[in-house]
Amino acid sequence: RDHTISVNAILSDGTEAEFGPISKDQFLEKMKEQTLEAQIYRNIHEVLTDPGNREEIIKEYPDPRVHRRNTGYSIDLLLNSEPFTKAGEPFNFAKLIAGSEGTLAFITEIKLNVVSLPPRYTGLVCVHFESLPQAFQGNLIALKHKPAAVELMDQTILRLTEQNIGLRDNRFFISGDPAAILIIEFTGESEEEITLRAEAMEKEMRSAGMGYHFPLISGKDISKVWNLRKAGLGVLSNMPGDAKPVSVIEDTAVHPEVLPDYMDDFSRLLEKYKLECVYHAHIATGELHLRPVLNLKNRDDVELYRIIAEETARLVKKYKGSLSGEHGDGRLRGEFIPLMVGEKNYALLENIKDAWDPHHIFNPGKITATPDMRTKLRYEPGLETRDIVTFFDFSKDQGVLRATEKCNGSGDCRKSEVIGGTMCPSFMATRDENTTTRARANILREFLTNSDKSNPFNHKEIYDVMDLCLSCKGCKSECPSNVDITKYKAEFLQHYYDANGVPLRARLIAEISNINKLGMIMPGIFNFFTGNPFTSTIIKKALGFAPRRSIPPLYKITLRAWMAKNRNKLIVNSERKGKVFLFADEFTQYNDTAIGITTIKLLTELGYEVEIPGHTLSGRTYLSKGLVRKAKKYAEKNVRMLSEKINKENPLIGIEPSGILTFRDEYRELVSPELRVKAEHLSGNCFMIDEFIASEFEKGNITADQFTKAPLNIKLHGHCYQKSLASTKPTHIMLSIPENYKVVEIKSGCCGMAGSFGFEKEHYDLSMKVGELVLFPEVRKTDAETIIAAPGTSCRHQIHDGTGRKAKHPAEILYEALNKRK
Repeated sequence: RDHTISVNAILSDGTEAEFGPISKDQFLEKMKEQTLEAQIYRNIHEVLTDPGNREEIIKEYPDPRVHRRNTGYSIDLLLNSEPFTKAGEPFNFAKLIAGSEGTLAFITEIKLNVVSLPPRYTGLVCVHFESLPQAFQGNLIALKHKPAAVELMDQTILRLTEQNIGLRDNRFFISGDPAAILIIEFTGESEEEITLRAEAMEKEMRSAGMGYHFPLISGKDISKVWNLRKAGLGVLSNMPGDAKPVSVIEDTAVHPEVLPDYMDDFSRLLEKYKLECVYHAHIATGELHLRPVLNLKNRDDVELYRIIAEETARLVKKYKGSLSGEHGDGRLRGEFIPLMVGEKNYALLENIKDAWDPHHIFNPGKITATPDMRTKLRYEPGLETRDIVTFFDFSKDQGVLRATEKCNGSGDCRKSEVIGGTMCPSFMATRDENTTTRARANILREFLTNSDKSNPFNHKEIYDVMDLCLSCKGCKSECPSNVDITKYKAEFLQHYYDANGVPLRARLIAEISNINKLGMIMPGIFNFFTGNPFTSTIIKKALGFAPRRSIPPLYKITLRAWMAKNRNKLIVNSERKGKVFLFADEFTQYNDTAIGITTIKLLTELGYEVEIPGHTLSGRTYLSKGLVRKAKKYAEKNVRMLSEKINKENPLIGIEPSGILTFRDEYRELVSPELRVKAEHLSGNCFMIDEFIASEFEKGNITADQFTKAPLNIKLHGHCYQKSLASTKPTHIMLSIPENYKVVEIKSGCCGMAGSFGFEKEHYDLSMKVGELVLFPEVRKTDAETIIAAPGTSCRHQIHDGTGRKAKHPAEILYEALNKRK
């Protein structure tokens, strides 16, 4: 509202109008016309010139000093403009339309002002408090030092962020277990200015006995703090059980001066009903997002939901605040508008709505004529939660249904490639809501809750929405609620196939290792038929593969066979630094064997004894195609074969991220209960080759002196699973060991191949579109001397198919650097 200059809109009769600042004379001239727009001006003139109305508005509307107020229509602001207040600011209906929630007109264009950039330097003081009341009082001290912003996070949110993969690195500044943290932002013309202001504030707070830790954050770390704060809403869905922090009074705003007293009264209200609550958000403005913990599947809690809403509304009214500070009343708080602004003023709002929209075609049921807040709830109170038997262990979420219910609709999955990150590649490419993480979670929730079938997964509608999920795992780390659609999709597909059969292509892709094993009997003939244009076209057409895809060829020998043949030649050339076990994953065993050989040579020449242990398939291809039952058998077999052998001193090292990270991710929730302790132990000692090399370098076991001094520029594309379940940082460290190697990470999400997804003919176009978002253009503009690095097999394949450039595995690059030094 503060920054809206004008609004273009279509009115309810279909006519177009522009609403912007106008003079008193222009206002009076507008009233003379015979149009709906003129009628709207006549209506507001009639409402605001009435002395009784003016008096009632001033008396009942929130304290004008409460800047965040969005209860009802903002007729109190229009009252302060000409022609209703002498020497007031120019009248502008845009101030009424802002916050009207689409109930007055259909907006087609908005003109906004611009403001000056903030000062160059920024610093955050993250003050830790031992109690919430201290934080409320500390806010008043902070405001005296003129901060740019003050935000609050409470203990509940801070603890929940510990469980989020994507947020762990952002918790670096937290000390102990604070009851609350105030994030206080200062801006200035120099770092010294910010430091002095921060020190002055800290001194005053400590003198008042408030706060125990005052870290000053600067530079790139600032974004980490704000990312932790922004995730506050989403992580609340990770609270286990049906009782969750619910939206009902999460938008109240009072003047900061009375906030401590208001919060004291609110605390007594919670005690009265024996409720817990979560607190966060914009404390500097007196607005706090308050979320009482309630179980809205329970009829009694639904009634309490309504009681808390009304009693809080009366409390806000007592302090002349606004029940809706920034988000609007909607259908949740709309029924309390008469209480907040008074019955007479509410009648004025109804009058205004009728003038703008006499047939109530724009967003009916919001602001005026709002239904009871207990209607249209997500859950039907009293409905018994269905017990669904699953292949994965969903016990930490109390079942698969509650796992899907963690999605709160915040829309973090609706990111564009410009914003960055991995989640959600199908939405980034299509911009269709039905390709978002939340769409997939919601359709699962809907059918798992309401299906009348014995197999609630057996619905084509679920299949259609899940189909374009690339199983990239981006949501597991980037969704604040940790909604893991990759896992949910695999679980769904197994149940769906149980009812409808497994498609031939899905079965063949899942069994690709066994097919490759047969092909290795005569790899030359296999490659001839899959590689020449005539026969490969027939094969791809029969399998439903995209004609323009190339089928990965088999290597002339398997990795295990090469290892057996060359074991005696693998002599550790330097002081023996330890022993590692190498996982011969499905792709390195048959297709990317040369990379596996290079990795073995690299490790050996760096001083490590390498052994390929007895193990079976990782199960990755089965999981990707939803054959969870079979993947479970492989997982359990691997845990039994490896758990006694693998330990901290002798870790399991993997070359293909998706293969080795299966041990860290799915195995723990896939194996039988009696094997889970062993699976946990195994997962803690499994590492990508990148992680192992980087760790050994940081310990000093590997040094830059062992590698070439020649310069090299490298562009790195990280694997989705690596970015979601681990990090690309170790790869960056590994490739930077040669002292003149310069590594730049391409800020790309998923490459678009995603295992077999990009091979499938109906997914090919989307696969390439995902690649074109960031990755392909970045590779194309890279000069020929710069090396493209990609740890993932599918990533390298996609880069080659999309750009013609060959990407290398980081182990290959490092081995070349080792040989150049020699």
